[in-house]
Amino acid sequence: MTITTGPPPTVNTPVAVARGFLTGVVIGASLTAFVAGCVVESVPLCVTGVGLPAAYGLLLLLAGSPRRAREAAVPPCTALAMIESLRAIGGESSDVPVRFDLTVAPDDAPAFRVGLTQDINLVDLPEYRPRGIVVVQYPPDRPWRAKIVHRPTTDWKDRAAKAGLDSAPASAMVSKPSGGCAVGFAGLLGLLLGAAGVLLLFRADLFDRDTAARSSSSAGPSVSSTSSTTAVSSASGTVALGPGQSFLDKGELRRAVDSLTKGKATGQALTVVVQERLLSVVFAPTGTEALGFDPGSLPYERFPALVEEARTSLGVRSPRSWQLTADRLTGSVTIRVGVTGTEGAASLEANGDGEVVRRTPAH
Repeated sequence: MTITTGPPPTVNTPVAVARGFLTGVVIGASLTAFVAGCVVESVPLCVTGVGLPAAYGLLLLLAGSPRRAREAAVPPCTALAMIESLRAIGGESSDVPVRFDLTVAPDDAPAFRVGLTQDINLVDLPEYRPRGIVVVQYPPDRPWRAKIVHRPTTDWKDRAAKAGLDSAPASAMVSKPSGGCAVGFAGLLGLLLGAAGVLLLFRADLFDRDTAARSSSSAGPSVSSTSSTTAVSSASGTVALGPGQSFLDKGELRRAVDSLTKGKATGQALTVVVQERLLSVVFAPTGTEALGFDPGSLPYERFPALVEEARTSLGVRSPRSWQLTADRLTGSVTIRVGVTGTEGAASLEANGDGEVVRRTPAH
């Protein structure tokens, strides 16, 4: 059977361009709204950024319902097709996705080429081979959505068994129109306009906030490098230093301890725990002075040397962290310094005067 070919079907793109522009607007506006809401700490703006794409998707679904109903009401075209090539592209179940390249020969229209992917049962797979004839169906205005009919009617099965088709050229391949560069440009333009619109609406909150932050940073030293956070209660107190600071700096630890014990009735502590930038003090309850000690009596001037000795002389060559603990659980004040690293953990123990009395190297 000799067949003639014609150009692939074309579609009008204004609707696709408009849809691409609106999609770009929604994407740009929703992303910018969500980020801006996080910056200005606005929950409604964040919710808008999340809800806008969902609302747009629902709108597209509703708007396309009449078109889908019209398309479903149009009976599909049935035609013979010749398998140019086929290739299984995966699958571990009984149905294997197969990529087909077909020449479709309608009875009343020029032949065309189409590529499709369809699940084929393993039992039926040997029936499909190159140059074999199959029956396909496709919407009249969307031939790129062709599907192979697994169980055609008797008439079409007889026609397929007797037919012989010629291959259509590759230039007759049909595929879903993409709209070309116009759709991509419209989407990019919409994205930029959507983002710009949100920034314009909330420019006061965004840029006034940024200006205030710059003014604050230029008015004095950086907060991140000089500030500390102090929290005190009747049972405990903590001081956290900012980046660039350490409790091993001269006088830093004593000032922090004094700030925690100032105004306390007894000033007695059960434990004092020191890390690089964190100090924690657990205060002794009223009536249990025998268990506590005066944190101001600790030999803070010896702490840097104790930490340095623990880090360098106990077999931990690459220490990652250290912790110093002072308590009075054994009747006298004991100071313990522990370090950890890739070689393991090590520690040393000192008395209330800062003199080392025991070392436990890394194993």
